[in-house]
Amino acid sequence: MDRQAAAQAIDAFLRALGRDPAHEPELAGTGERVARAWAEELLSGYAVDVDHLLARNVLRGTSDLVAVRDLPVATVCPHHLTPSLGEATVAFAPDEHLVGLGAVAQLVDAFARRLALQEQIGQNVVATLARHVSPRWCACRIVLRHGCMIARGERSHGARVETVAVIAAAGTDRTLAHQVLGVGR
Repeated sequence: MDRQAAAQAIDAFLRALGRDPAHEPELAGTGERVARAWAEELLSGYAVDVDHLLARNVLRGTSDLVAVRDLPVATVCPHHLTPSLGEATVAFAPDEHLVGLGAVAQLVDAFARRLALQEQIGQNVVATLARHVSPRWCACRIVLRHGCMIARGERSHGARVETVAVIAAAGTDRTLAHQVLGVGR
């Protein structure tokens, strides 16, 4: 990422909206701060090799069920570039492999900190888990409050958007996955 070009673009954006960082003290340095925030935080997921992350955290073992709940999610809507905040739950029924729980949290964060739709984040999480752990089923539930729905357009302040992604082996009943995730709560 070219941070200097990004900072200049933010300053130009503010000027296009009738605000001038050179003449408004509260906007001084905003271009640089915004560019740094996007590079180091909001889009940091692009720097994470998710396959490497999981490959180094997979171990042999089994359990009836693994569920990691209340994982914080901070992402940016690719349509309006506004933040969406909430939580994720990731659950899976291991077959012969487990994965470190911290790696599950890092996996969610890596996909959330990219310009991606909420639905894509969950799908990417379960696809990557399925590829590395080969569980009987795996699922990801994400519940977010979208800044684009709160600050503009519909102004739906209490709205939460819930998405569920499930990958299951052929013939596997997905009912348990939905129950574990608390779908509809």
